[in-house]
Amino acid sequence: MPTTLLQSDLPGLELLHRGKVRDVYALPDGHLLIVATDRLSAFDVVLPDPIPGKGEMLTQISNFWFGQTAHLVPNHLTGIEVASVLPAGVDPALYAKRAVVVKRLQPVPIEAIARGYIAGSGWKDYQATGALCGIRLPAGMTQAQQLPEPIFTPSTKAPKGTHDENIGFDAVVAAIGAELAGQVRDATLAIYKFAAAYAAKRGILIADTKFEFGTDAAGKLYVMDEMLTPDSSRFWPADEYRTGISPPSYDKQFVRDYLETLDWGKTAPGPKLPRAVIDGTAAKYAEALKKLANITLD
Repeated sequence: MPTTLLQSDLPGLELLHRGKVRDVYALPDGHLLIVATDRLSAFDVVLPDPIPGKGEMLTQISNFWFGQTAHLVPNHLTGIEVASVLPAGVDPALYAKRAVVVKRLQPVPIEAIARGYIAGSGWKDYQATGALCGIRLPAGMTQAQQLPEPIFTPSTKAPKGTHDENIGFDAVVAAIGAELAGQVRDATLAIYKFAAAYAAKRGILIADTKFEFGTDAAGKLYVMDEMLTPDSSRFWPADEYRTGISPPSYDKQFVRDYLETLDWGKTAPGPKLPRAVIDGTAAKYAEALKKLANITLD
Protein backbone atom coordinates (compact mmCIF):
# COMPACT_ATOMS: atom_id res chain seq x y z
CA MET A 1 0.00 0.00 0.00
CA PRO A 2 1.17 3.61 -0.53
CA THR A 3 2.88 5.29 2.40
CA THR A 4 1.82 8.65 3.84
CA LEU A 5 4.32 11.39 4.65
CA LEU A 6 3.39 14.99 5.40
CA GLN A 7 6.93 16.10 6.29
CA SER A 8 10.24 14.28 6.06
CA ASP A 9 12.51 13.85 9.08
CA LEU A 10 16.08 12.77 8.30
CA PRO A 11 18.34 13.55 11.28
CA GLY A 12 21.95 14.19 10.37
CA LEU A 13 21.21 15.33 6.81
CA GLU A 14 21.32 19.04 6.01
CA LEU A 15 17.86 20.29 4.95
CA LEU A 16 18.43 22.81 2.17
CA HIS A 17 14.85 23.58 1.24
CA ARG A 18 11.32 22.65 2.24
CA GLY A 19 8.99 23.51 -0.63
CA LYS A 20 5.28 23.12 -1.14
CA VAL A 21 5.73 19.43 -1.89
CA ARG A 22 9.44 18.51 -1.90
CA ASP A 23 12.06 18.48 0.84
CA VAL A 24 15.66 18.72 -0.42
CA TYR A 25 18.71 17.50 1.53
CA ALA A 26 22.43 17.87 0.85
CA LEU A 27 24.49 14.71 0.33
CA PRO A 28 28.24 14.24 -0.15
CA ASP A 29 29.92 14.08 -3.57
CA GLY A 30 27.79 16.75 -5.21
CA HIS A 31 24.46 14.98 -4.78
CA LEU A 32 21.05 15.85 -3.34
CA LEU A 33 18.25 13.76 -1.85
CA ILE A 34 14.83 14.96 -3.03
CA VAL A 35 11.83 13.72 -1.07
CA ALA A 36 8.34 14.18 -2.52
CA THR A 37 5.94 14.41 0.41
CA ASP A 38 2.16 14.05 0.30
CA ARG A 39 1.62 17.76 0.91
CA LEU A 40 -0.87 19.44 -1.41
CA SER A 41 -0.99 23.13 -2.23
CA ALA A 42 -3.86 25.03 -3.77
CA PHE A 43 -3.93 28.73 -4.58
CA ASP A 44 -0.32 28.81 -3.34
CA VAL A 45 -1.31 27.62 0.16
CA VAL A 46 -0.13 24.28 1.56
CA LEU A 47 -3.19 22.48 2.95
CA PRO A 48 -3.12 20.70 6.34
CA ASP A 49 -4.18 17.28 5.05
CA PRO A 50 -1.86 15.00 3.05
CA ILE A 51 -2.99 13.05 -0.01
CA PRO A 52 -1.81 9.50 0.83
CA GLY A 53 0.66 8.17 -1.72
CA LYS A 54 0.79 11.42 -3.73
CA GLY A 55 4.54 11.86 -3.29
CA GLU A 56 5.17 8.28 -4.35
CA MET A 57 3.02 8.72 -7.44
CA LEU A 58 4.71 12.00 -8.39
CA THR A 59 8.15 10.45 -8.04
CA GLN A 60 7.27 7.30 -9.97
CA ILE A 61 5.73 9.18 -12.87
CA SER A 62 8.70 11.60 -12.99
CA ASN A 63 11.16 8.70 -12.98
CA PHE A 64 9.18 7.05 -15.77
CA TRP A 65 9.39 10.16 -17.95
CA PHE A 66 13.06 10.76 -17.14
CA GLY A 67 13.73 7.28 -18.45
CA GLN A 68 11.56 7.71 -21.54
CA THR A 69 13.20 11.00 -22.56
CA ALA A 70 16.85 10.39 -21.63
CA HIS A 71 17.67 10.05 -25.33
CA LEU A 72 16.44 13.63 -25.85
CA VAL A 73 17.84 15.48 -22.83
CA PRO A 74 20.00 14.19 -19.95
CA ASN A 75 18.41 14.34 -16.49
CA HIS A 76 19.46 14.70 -12.88
CA LEU A 77 19.01 11.07 -11.77
CA THR A 78 22.10 9.24 -10.52
CA GLY A 79 20.76 5.71 -10.07
CA ILE A 80 22.07 5.64 -6.47
CA GLU A 81 19.79 3.64 -4.16
CA VAL A 82 17.85 5.83 -1.73
CA ALA A 83 18.31 3.34 1.12
CA SER A 84 22.08 3.73 0.89
CA VAL A 85 21.99 7.43 1.88
CA LEU A 86 19.32 7.39 4.61
CA PRO A 87 20.38 7.97 8.22
CA ALA A 88 20.50 4.97 10.54
CA GLY A 89 17.14 4.18 12.09
CA VAL A 90 15.04 5.65 9.26
CA ASP A 91 12.55 3.23 7.71
CA PRO A 92 13.66 2.89 4.06
CA ALA A 93 10.17 1.72 3.02
CA LEU A 94 8.82 5.20 3.76
CA TYR A 95 11.25 6.81 1.30
CA ALA A 96 11.91 4.11 -1.31
CA LYS A 97 9.28 5.20 -3.83
CA ARG A 98 9.08 8.92 -3.02
CA ALA A 99 12.75 9.94 -2.94
CA VAL A 100 15.61 10.13 -5.46
CA VAL A 101 19.34 10.79 -5.27
CA VAL A 102 20.21 13.36 -7.94
CA LYS A 103 23.05 15.49 -9.26
CA ARG A 104 23.43 18.85 -7.54
CA LEU A 105 23.04 21.33 -10.39
CA GLN A 106 22.89 25.10 -10.83
CA PRO A 107 19.21 25.86 -11.51
CA VAL A 108 18.35 27.82 -14.64
CA PRO A 109 16.35 30.76 -13.20
CA ILE A 110 13.24 30.45 -15.39
CA GLU A 111 10.19 28.21 -15.61
CA ALA A 112 10.29 26.44 -18.98
CA ILE A 113 6.71 25.99 -20.16
CA ALA A 114 5.48 24.23 -23.29
CA ARG A 115 1.90 24.68 -24.48
CA GLY A 116 0.14 22.58 -27.07
CA TYR A 117 -3.39 23.82 -26.36
CA ILE A 118 -4.80 27.19 -25.36
CA ALA A 119 -5.96 26.98 -21.76
CA GLY A 120 -5.66 28.54 -18.31
CA SER A 121 -3.78 31.82 -18.18
CA GLY A 122 -2.90 31.38 -21.86
CA TRP A 123 -6.57 31.52 -22.81
CA LYS A 124 -7.05 34.70 -20.77
CA ASP A 125 -3.98 36.22 -22.41
CA TYR A 126 -5.25 35.35 -25.88
CA GLN A 127 -8.71 36.80 -25.19
CA ALA A 128 -7.15 40.08 -24.10
CA THR A 129 -4.39 40.42 -26.69
CA GLY A 130 -4.81 37.88 -29.49
CA ALA A 131 -1.43 36.51 -28.46
CA LEU A 132 -0.04 34.09 -25.91
CA CYS A 133 2.98 35.39 -24.01
CA GLY A 134 3.65 37.76 -26.89
CA ILE A 135 3.35 35.05 -29.57
CA ARG A 136 0.67 36.04 -32.10
CA LEU A 137 -1.92 33.30 -32.66
CA PRO A 138 -4.60 32.82 -35.34
CA ALA A 139 -7.80 34.82 -34.85
CA GLY A 140 -10.98 33.07 -33.74
CA MET A 141 -9.48 30.35 -31.57
CA THR A 142 -11.67 28.81 -28.86
CA GLN A 143 -10.88 27.70 -25.33
CA ALA A 144 -8.92 24.41 -25.15
CA GLN A 145 -8.25 24.41 -28.90
CA GLN A 146 -5.02 22.78 -30.05
CA LEU A 147 -2.38 25.24 -31.21
CA PRO A 148 -1.03 25.01 -34.78
CA GLU A 149 2.34 24.05 -33.24
CA PRO A 150 3.49 23.70 -29.62
CA ILE A 151 5.05 26.91 -28.30
CA PHE A 152 7.59 27.82 -25.63
CA THR A 153 6.16 30.30 -23.11
CA PRO A 154 8.65 30.85 -20.27
CA SER A 155 7.93 32.58 -16.98
CA THR A 156 9.86 33.95 -14.04
CA LYS A 157 10.59 31.87 -10.98
CA ALA A 158 8.73 33.93 -8.43
CA PRO A 159 9.86 34.16 -4.78
CA LYS A 160 7.79 32.22 -2.25
CA GLY A 161 4.38 33.80 -1.72
CA THR A 162 4.28 35.53 -5.10
CA HIS A 163 3.17 34.41 -8.57
CA ASP A 164 5.25 33.60 -11.63
CA GLU A 165 4.98 36.09 -14.49
CA ASN A 166 5.04 35.25 -18.18
CA ILE A 167 8.04 36.64 -20.05
CA GLY A 168 9.09 36.77 -23.69
CA PHE A 169 12.01 34.85 -25.15
CA ASP A 170 14.05 38.07 -25.34
CA ALA A 171 13.85 38.33 -21.56
CA VAL A 172 15.15 34.74 -21.24
CA VAL A 173 18.10 35.61 -23.50
CA ALA A 174 18.81 38.68 -21.38
CA ALA A 175 18.70 36.59 -18.19
CA ILE A 176 20.76 33.54 -19.17
CA GLY A 177 22.35 34.25 -22.56
CA ALA A 178 21.34 33.35 -26.10
CA GLU A 179 23.03 29.93 -26.25
CA LEU A 180 21.52 28.55 -23.03
CA ALA A 181 18.14 30.13 -23.79
CA GLY A 182 18.07 28.34 -27.12
CA GLN A 183 19.05 25.04 -25.51
CA VAL A 184 16.28 25.37 -22.91
CA ARG A 185 13.65 26.24 -25.52
CA ASP A 186 14.66 23.40 -27.84
CA ALA A 187 14.80 20.87 -24.99
CA THR A 188 11.41 21.97 -23.66
CA LEU A 189 9.69 21.58 -27.02
CA ALA A 190 11.45 18.30 -27.87
CA ILE A 191 10.37 16.68 -24.59
CA TYR A 192 6.83 18.04 -24.86
CA LYS A 193 6.31 16.80 -28.43
CA PHE A 194 7.61 13.34 -27.56
CA ALA A 195 5.54 13.07 -24.38
CA ALA A 196 2.36 14.46 -25.97
CA ALA A 197 2.52 11.87 -28.76
CA TYR A 198 3.18 9.08 -26.25
CA ALA A 199 0.38 10.13 -23.90
CA ALA A 200 -2.17 10.59 -26.71
CA LYS A 201 -1.84 6.90 -27.56
CA ARG A 202 -2.83 6.16 -23.95
CA GLY A 203 -5.88 8.37 -23.85
CA ILE A 204 -4.38 11.48 -22.26
CA LEU A 205 -3.85 14.88 -23.86
CA ILE A 206 -1.02 16.97 -22.39
CA ALA A 207 -2.31 20.51 -22.79
CA ASP A 208 0.76 22.14 -21.27
CA THR A 209 3.61 21.37 -18.91
CA LYS A 210 6.41 23.02 -16.97
CA PHE A 211 10.04 21.91 -16.77
CA GLU A 212 12.95 22.87 -14.55
CA PHE A 213 16.50 22.80 -15.90
CA GLY A 214 19.95 23.02 -14.38
CA THR A 215 23.56 23.05 -15.51
CA ASP A 216 26.65 21.29 -14.18
CA ALA A 217 30.11 22.82 -13.66
CA ALA A 218 30.88 22.33 -17.34
CA GLY A 219 27.70 24.13 -18.42
CA LYS A 220 25.92 20.97 -19.62
CA LEU A 221 22.12 21.23 -19.51
CA TYR A 222 19.97 18.74 -17.57
CA VAL A 223 16.24 18.49 -16.94
CA MET A 224 15.58 18.17 -13.20
CA ASP A 225 13.10 18.39 -10.31
CA GLU A 226 9.83 16.77 -11.45
CA MET A 227 8.72 15.94 -14.97
CA LEU A 228 5.34 15.63 -16.68
CA THR A 229 3.36 15.02 -13.48
CA PRO A 230 -0.23 16.07 -12.71
CA ASP A 231 1.29 18.81 -10.52
CA SER A 232 3.42 20.30 -13.30
CA SER A 233 1.14 19.60 -16.27
CA ARG A 234 -2.42 19.91 -17.48
CA PHE A 235 -3.56 16.37 -18.38
CA TRP A 236 -6.94 15.94 -20.07
CA PRO A 237 -8.81 12.65 -20.64
CA ALA A 238 -8.99 12.36 -24.43
CA ASP A 239 -12.46 10.84 -24.33
CA GLU A 240 -13.85 13.87 -22.46
CA TYR A 241 -12.04 16.53 -24.46
CA ARG A 242 -13.91 19.17 -26.43
CA THR A 243 -13.25 22.80 -27.22
CA GLY A 244 -15.14 25.77 -25.83
CA ILE A 245 -14.83 24.62 -22.20
CA SER A 246 -12.07 23.92 -19.71
CA PRO A 247 -11.87 20.11 -19.89
CA PRO A 248 -11.66 17.97 -16.74
CA SER A 249 -8.09 17.18 -15.73
CA TYR A 250 -5.95 14.71 -13.79
CA ASP A 251 -4.82 17.08 -11.10
CA LYS A 252 -5.96 19.07 -8.08
CA GLN A 253 -9.31 20.05 -9.58
CA PHE A 254 -11.24 18.08 -6.93
CA VAL A 255 -9.57 20.23 -4.31
CA ARG A 256 -9.92 23.54 -6.15
CA ASP A 257 -13.61 22.93 -6.81
CA TYR A 258 -14.22 22.16 -3.13
CA LEU A 259 -12.25 25.18 -1.91
CA GLU A 260 -14.19 27.49 -4.21
CA THR A 261 -17.37 26.56 -2.28
CA LEU A 262 -15.88 27.77 1.02
CA ASP A 263 -15.80 31.17 2.63
CA TRP A 264 -11.99 31.16 2.64
CA GLY A 265 -9.70 34.01 1.69
CA LYS A 266 -7.13 31.78 -0.05
CA THR A 267 -4.48 32.63 2.51
CA ALA A 268 -2.75 30.43 5.09
CA PRO A 269 -3.77 28.49 7.03
CA GLY A 270 -5.72 26.40 4.55
CA PRO A 271 -8.92 24.56 5.48
CA LYS A 272 -9.08 20.84 6.24
CA LEU A 273 -10.34 18.58 3.46
CA PRO A 274 -13.19 16.06 3.63
CA ARG A 275 -12.27 12.41 3.11
CA ALA A 276 -14.15 12.32 -0.22
CA VAL A 277 -12.01 15.14 -1.62
CA ILE A 278 -8.79 13.50 -0.42
CA ASP A 279 -9.76 10.12 -1.90
CA GLY A 280 -10.96 11.67 -5.16
CA THR A 281 -7.71 13.56 -5.62
CA ALA A 282 -5.59 10.48 -4.90
CA ALA A 283 -7.65 8.48 -7.39
CA LYS A 284 -6.98 11.00 -10.18
CA TYR A 285 -3.22 10.88 -9.60
CA ALA A 286 -3.35 7.07 -9.54
CA GLU A 287 -5.34 6.95 -12.77
CA ALA A 288 -2.79 9.13 -14.56
CA LEU A 289 0.10 6.99 -13.30
CA LYS A 290 -1.61 3.79 -14.43
CA LYS A 291 -2.57 5.11 -17.86
CA LEU A 292 0.77 6.68 -18.67
CA ALA A 293 3.30 4.38 -17.02
CA ASN A 294 1.25 1.25 -16.27
CA ILE A 295 2.32 1.56 -12.62
CA THR A 296 -0.03 0.77 -9.73
CA LEU A 297 1.26 1.53 -6.23
CA ASP A 298 -1.39 -0.35 -4.26
